Amino acid sequence: MSETQPRKLVVLISGSGTNLQALIDACESTPPTIPNTRIVLVLSNRKAAYGLTRAQKHNIPTAYLALQPYLKANPGKTRTDYDVEVAKIVVREKPDLVVLAGWMHVMSEGFLDVVSGERKLESGEGEGESFEVKEGGIPVINLHPALPGAFDGANALERAYEAYQKGEITKTGVMVHRVIKEVDRGEPVLVREIEIKEGETLEELEDRLHKIEWEVIVKATGIVLDGLQQVYNLLQQEGITTI
Repeated sequence: MSETQPRKLVVLISGSGTNLQALIDACESTPPTIPNTRIVLVLSNRKAAYGLTRAQKHNIPTAYLALQPYLKANPGKTRTDYDVEVAKIVVREKPDLVVLAGWMHVMSEGFLDVVSGERKLESGEGEGESFEVKEGGIPVINLHPALPGAFDGANALERAYEAYQKGEITKTGVMVHRVIKEVDRGEPVLVREIEIKEGETLEELEDRLHKIEWEVIVKATGIVLDGLQQVYNLLQQEGITTI
């Protein structure tokens, strides 16, 4: 992660890509909100995801790989095999950071073991390509529409709104956290609380939450990249090189 070379992001999406657009704008604005950074790949697990079109409009390379078509085309393969295949696509780009921005698929250990460097691809798995992962692995962060420890997993906002209607909570939130093997339980990078307004519909809450998500994902991505840059600089000062 030389200061003279752009920092590289791979972004994974499943839908319209509004959070991706926030990242694109942050990298391309003048001055950029996330400086010296470019998105080198946008990967979707849904062919019709509009986020792919957003990326293409900015000349960002895209890729598509969905679970069920993969399993159908590869009899005997499993969900974990699919996740390893996704990891191979990611690692091939040698990113400094992977951002899950509305990626609607829970990553198994197959993905995390590869991007962390814990699992070395065996002979034949890489089809002759280089899938070397830098020491320390590639960090992965995820945007989740809930506060830490609350409403892990799918439909988090809907479940939070239901809890509000029952009088169990008065606020929800948005967080970006580091991805670990336990779903939505990784260390938070950035958290933003959101008060639920009396009489507010789910759709109104969702609209407010999305606008906050765009801010949070940009700021959190910058925080993680800047932290990685500091580590890289310290290693360079000590004469330690990284791939």
